[in-house]
Amino acid sequence: MTHRLEDGRTVGLAHDYLTQRGGAERVVLSLSRSFPGAPIHTTLYDPEGTYPDFAELDVRASALNRVGAFRRDHRVALPLLPLASASVRSTEDVVIASTSGFAHGFRADGVVLAYCHAPARWLYQPEAYLGGRLWRGGKGIALGALAPALRRWDARAARRPARYLCNSRVVRDRIREAYGIDARVVPAPHSMDPDAPQTPIDAVAHWAADGYHLVVSRLLPYKNVDVLVEAVRGTDHRLLVVGDGPLRDALVASAPDNVRFVRDLDDAELRWAYAHARTLLAVSLEDYGLTPLEAAAFGVPSLSLRAGGYLDTVVEGVTGLHVEVADPVLVRAGLDAMGAQDFDPVVLRAHATTFSEAGFSERLRAEVAEVAHGG
Repeated sequence: MTHRLEDGRTVGLAHDYLTQRGGAERVVLSLSRSFPGAPIHTTLYDPEGTYPDFAELDVRASALNRVGAFRRDHRVALPLLPLASASVRSTEDVVIASTSGFAHGFRADGVVLAYCHAPARWLYQPEAYLGGRLWRGGKGIALGALAPALRRWDARAARRPARYLCNSRVVRDRIREAYGIDARVVPAPHSMDPDAPQTPIDAVAHWAADGYHLVVSRLLPYKNVDVLVEAVRGTDHRLLVVGDGPLRDALVASAPDNVRFVRDLDDAELRWAYAHARTLLAVSLEDYGLTPLEAAAFGVPSLSLRAGGYLDTVVEGVTGLHVEVADPVLVRAGLDAMGAQDFDPVVLRAHATTFSEAGFSERLRAEVAEVAHGG
């Protein structure tokens, strides 16, 4: 049974693809709790690759989902995703499209409210996304060839939503630059409950007893996890990397003994990782700085890049410190500076509370009500 507003209108959700575990997928879960019963329309759905919570929800994937290779790696399906997006159709009166590439282009019988995590990075920041010049590899060359047609499709798709919301000021600016649209900033919530049960990570529990710094990230070029590995090389600092992605094998092969990698954690294990960390490291090129908020919920400060969404979610000198660029030498100096400063766990937890799911849900319900009535 789908979610209904007070006036009886139905609500649906949409997301680009549900094939991985990240901040955008956690936002979709928050939306599903804000609008219980709302179906989730998507192109691809891999139950093994994303959060297990989706198994309990009404997820409706496109016909492209029948191809296992696409479910396992949505990048392989990139040339087909615009076509698949055109085949995804929602019949609800209001659809909230969680998008960073495709969901704003799904067909909808009702009005569409876009919650944009960022205009497609692989279209508008391709070199940062790929970690180098387009011509350096096959994926880059293919993307360069496809980009003009994909941008035209994206420009048409961007005109479908009646209203754009976004997660940070930097994304607001990128939406204006890419689409000429003024979006409203509605910060995404974190979903870490510090009071919920924790489960030690068996593979690193003994090693972690002496203290460690933490990074929670997909292992992609623009996440700069390699910078963090180099920053702790030859030092007494220990680094725990939580995440998976195309660069995992290369990072593991080159990492020193004071770095450990874990993946496929459940939420109880992830809570344990946050709760026992000394510092959260976040020097990726992020549109929204979610992991510092998750760490702050456990009273853990962050060392983050002075850029992007971190400017909205990290209060310098209060909940963490910034580094100017993602450079191993600067990160190492930043770690020394973090160790010399006292951060108040009570203040950190209070900061995280201001980005609560309850506040996010209240704001989204108000936006949906306005859009549903033509506001």
